[in-house]
Amino acid sequence: MIINKFTDSSDMIFDRFRERESLNGLWHYALDQYNSFLIQEWYHEPRFDILGNSKPVDYSFDEWETMMLPCCWNNFDKTYLLYEGIMLFTRTFLYRQKSKNERVILKIGAANYVCSLFLNEKYIGSHKGGSTPCYFDITDYLTLENRIFLHVDSARRDEQIPPSITDWFNYGGVYRDIEIFRVPKVFIKDFRISLEPNSNFKKIRAAVTMSDKSPKKAVLKIKELGISKEIPLKDGKGEVVFTSEPELWTPENPKLYDVTVSCAKDEIKDRVGFREIRVNGLDILLNGKPVFLRGISCHEDDPDHGKALTDEDRLENLLHAKELGCNFMRLAHYPHSEKMAQLADEKGLLLWEEIPVYWDVHFSDKNTYNDAENQLCELIKRDFNRASVIIWSVGNENPDTDERFRFMGKLADKSRRIDKTRLVSAACLVNSKKNAIEDRLEQKLDVIGINEYCGWYTPHWESLPEMFENSDPKKPVIISEFGADALPGHRGLITDKGTEDCQAYIYERQTKQIAKINYVKGMTPWILNDFRCPRRTSVIQKYFNRKGLFSADRKYRKLAFYVLRDFYNSFK
Repeated sequence: MIINKFTDSSDMIFDRFRERESLNGLWHYALDQYNSFLIQEWYHEPRFDILGNSKPVDYSFDEWETMMLPCCWNNFDKTYLLYEGIMLFTRTFLYRQKSKNERVILKIGAANYVCSLFLNEKYIGSHKGGSTPCYFDITDYLTLENRIFLHVDSARRDEQIPPSITDWFNYGGVYRDIEIFRVPKVFIKDFRISLEPNSNFKKIRAAVTMSDKSPKKAVLKIKELGISKEIPLKDGKGEVVFTSEPELWTPENPKLYDVTVSCAKDEIKDRVGFREIRVNGLDILLNGKPVFLRGISCHEDDPDHGKALTDEDRLENLLHAKELGCNFMRLAHYPHSEKMAQLADEKGLLLWEEIPVYWDVHFSDKNTYNDAENQLCELIKRDFNRASVIIWSVGNENPDTDERFRFMGKLADKSRRIDKTRLVSAACLVNSKKNAIEDRLEQKLDVIGINEYCGWYTPHWESLPEMFENSDPKKPVIISEFGADALPGHRGLITDKGTEDCQAYIYERQTKQIAKINYVKGMTPWILNDFRCPRRTSVIQKYFNRKGLFSADRKYRKLAFYVLRDFYNSFK
């Protein structure tokens, strides 16, 4: 059998606050290194021949061991720590129809990297991309008792996004929620709402997409603002722009409004904030006022849970950023859980969200580009209504070649076409020949991200002021990475690599130099917490990137934490 029915951003369904039924919990699992499930079509459960004689089989689904999903299998059992390949998951569940015309949607929050769904002996479809959600309409395949399979393949491949070599751990598994929700036969498929750019903060735009072309209108209500607006629909789509003066969302005052939209027999809800983000010359303006983005980068990684963070883990990361004095976080290097943006809306943190166009991907491959563009579209569609998200990043540390410029330039253009309310950036490298901030991709960006590691990978300290002196950017710059490794508790001289003292010294010199540069309007040092990485093999690293301000378990603050906190507090 060939896996060839892939879902994409067009299959996504607005589901926030919809009533849902969880399929999290115990699933039977088995490794399938030879892909026997597909080759031998186990999903048909061929136990008998045409004469009714029993046949020997190579599986016993309900006698396999169990794993509690969501989970990264690398953390579940040390046996699977370095396993990359196919894992099968199966369980049964009951379905009882509640409404004659209901449609039943299965959502998988994230599974790395290719996830294929089989239900009641039928192949339903597949999804590529380990960090964005997929949706399957399973209505026509359901019975009273249902057998479901998830065929998850975590193998690294050069043509994928990200490619086979990265600088983080390749966790495998179904590591975000698995759930079903029911919608009417005609339902609201997509809903977007935002402050209209350049309206002096007095206009709101709302857009609705239906699953069917028949409805003629939808109704939008924001009770606190006294708003009730009809949205005329044509061919199942419509939008409205109306005057309103909402209280603006800021990190200091993260004001949110309850919004409802109804159409036909469907109603959806959301909690949204209204803010404007734009660039004026070298300034980044939030609601018309210059803002310095006091940030920190963050991976989705936990020594116990891998990428399957709990809500408590996510909240702790956000609160630690707030403790640092941050108003901004860079969620690197792939889409983090949608719950991060929802929590950031509530807690008041601006976000940079990113797709994993990382290092040297296959920039000339059309299929690779399509994979990247779909992940970008899925991310934007998922988090469009989140006031906290102000930057879409189309990649990180890519070599400046013609193929890369065309590839990433198209992504930047695509981002801007489908979302005019946010800024576009990418984390670029310093032009090492000129020691300057210079990259052809700048012309496609609103904000230039720059990764530089002066004091660490570039040990000569004078190269940092020289780089700033050699540069003349016409757009605001965010120093998207700087930092140094430090083993928690390891002390020594400031010249001793891997000590907390060396890391803290680098932070002191970096922040003092960055503060002098008028075109630098933000920074996201690398990184909040130590995280697992198989490329890092020194006695200091021990298969972890140790550049975190916190230890991997988020319990220990290194000396550099206090340096950065003091620097950020000086802005207040």
